[in-house]
Amino acid sequence: MAADPQPYKVSIQPTGDAALDGAIKGSSSLVSLQKTQAVGPFALAGRARADVARLRTALESFGYYDGHIDISVAGHPVTDPALPDLLAALPKGTVAPIRIAIGRGPLFHVGTVTLKLPPGVVLSGPEQAAFGLTSGQPAVASDVLAASGRLQTALEEEGHAFATVDPPVAYLRPGTRTLDIVASAKPGPRVDIGAIHLAGLKRVDPGFVRRELLVHQGQLYQPSKIEAARQDLASLGVFSSVGVSAAQAVAPDGSLPITFDFTEALRHTVALQAGYSTDLGGSAGVTWTHHNLFGEAEKLDLAALLTGLGGTSQQGLGYDVYADLLKPDFYRRNQSLDLRVEGLKQDLQAYNQTALLVRATINRKISTSWTISAGVGAEQERILQEGVSRSYTLAFVPIAANYDSTHLANPLDDPTHGFRISIDATPSYSLGSGSGDSTSNNQGGDTFFTILQSTVSTYFDLHRIGLAAPGRSVIAVRGVVGTVQGATTFELPPDQRLYAGGSGTVRGYKYQGVGPLFADGYPVGGTSVDAGTVEFRQRIGKSFGVAAFADAGQVSDSSAPFGGTLRVGAGVGGRYYTPIGPIRLDVAVPLNKPPGGDTFELYIGLGEAF
Repeated sequence: MAADPQPYKVSIQPTGDAALDGAIKGSSSLVSLQKTQAVGPFALAGRARADVARLRTALESFGYYDGHIDISVAGHPVTDPALPDLLAALPKGTVAPIRIAIGRGPLFHVGTVTLKLPPGVVLSGPEQAAFGLTSGQPAVASDVLAASGRLQTALEEEGHAFATVDPPVAYLRPGTRTLDIVASAKPGPRVDIGAIHLAGLKRVDPGFVRRELLVHQGQLYQPSKIEAARQDLASLGVFSSVGVSAAQAVAPDGSLPITFDFTEALRHTVALQAGYSTDLGGSAGVTWTHHNLFGEAEKLDLAALLTGLGGTSQQGLGYDVYADLLKPDFYRRNQSLDLRVEGLKQDLQAYNQTALLVRATINRKISTSWTISAGVGAEQERILQEGVSRSYTLAFVPIAANYDSTHLANPLDDPTHGFRISIDATPSYSLGSGSGDSTSNNQGGDTFFTILQSTVSTYFDLHRIGLAAPGRSVIAVRGVVGTVQGATTFELPPDQRLYAGGSGTVRGYKYQGVGPLFADGYPVGGTSVDAGTVEFRQRIGKSFGVAAFADAGQVSDSSAPFGGTLRVGAGVGGRYYTPIGPIRLDVAVPLNKPPGGDTFELYIGLGEAF
């Protein structure tokens, strides 16, 4: 008895052109439907015959207009009128073999190229170059069709807002194996941007929006610059959507009005955060944000975080509460003012700290990759270390330069290429008071010092050397080096010393657990630090991933880095990728742990370690 549906298996003879082979496979209904839509013998014969036209279109799109296509089903050509009956006669359970063989034939080329324009109209050099079709080039359909789109874009970028370019018409010349091309274009008038209207604004100041606009009335109409202005406004963080449209006709003065249409985002949002590691324990907090405080996209964050919920490096509960006000475009574009007041309590093995900080920072974006910042700050704190309590008043001037060529809109996203570089210098003056310590006679005195630190990370996608699909397998490398100039270890307040250990430097060791130790095994800190990490990240499916890493670092009481006892950790991790970033779980072990160190560390958080 005949099979209904009739199973079959397709084989395609390679043409020698991998791109053409891919197009043929993608065009074939026999291939795309063989596993999902099985049919009977008569419908299968029709599917095979219809594939001839589909494959011919694919062949011609690559410039082969004189090729041949042979399709056979169970050894019978699709041109055989008896094919349906022959398939119906196959015994039930037979898998019909289908073979597709294609002869490319000669490659056709572009013959004459004619571009029809209205009388008296002459294209500029860039417009002619954009059209780009020349006699003698391969007659590839995508190139021929793209010429119209390129010319349309070029005309619009030259201010011809109402330009029309018709699809090219091709005339096949088999005798010369050429394709003659005829296209027509009507550039229309060249216009400038007219009145700019703002629609949908409610709480955002229209004057602020106009100052932010990257396009202005009287400027040449260019869609790319108008789109850049739209994206720039959308990045302010106060709009859920920003659209732009041009008028259907020019104004009486010959200009073209445009309208930006805004939908304002929620002014207030609440964010919850939580994290856990075996050394720092759990943390949980909430942040309330006002996204448009005074009508010019000012952002106010009020945050409260509870820390020290367990953890081998903790000795009690702590907190971090702050108010942070960000004023965008402070006195100039791409420059912001950040004001912050913060109350902090930490109960760590290294020290117990209660502090009040105030800070003002100006950040300036100087290119797509570089950002610089400078600020002033002050801190009043009381620190207990090794049974000795001291109060410190600090004034500091943080200066930083940051480079980021990963160009990720969300900093929590997983980088797959580029570099991130940070260079920080913080001149500081400390006024200390309190009882003396047998370790040093100057720990309670006044000290001027400068903290210098730099971090470099880079990301290499193994797709670049053909070993993986794009973004699936990435090697990430990080290096950290820091030094304190102008003071010895015990002349510094404990919180200003340099430490290593934990998720940010050397995993597998307690937070601040790498470096010199007191007799009781608690961290001393130092005046130099260096650390490095190599991590391999592998995506699995759509939502999961794994990682393997090795970290190493050291801290010493010398101001020159690369001294002290080198500590090495290694581990593995899992990732679950969400729309806001990967949820990270890492487990690391120390390979040469110090006395009193943990046997392993567990880290859970949002985003990669670096």
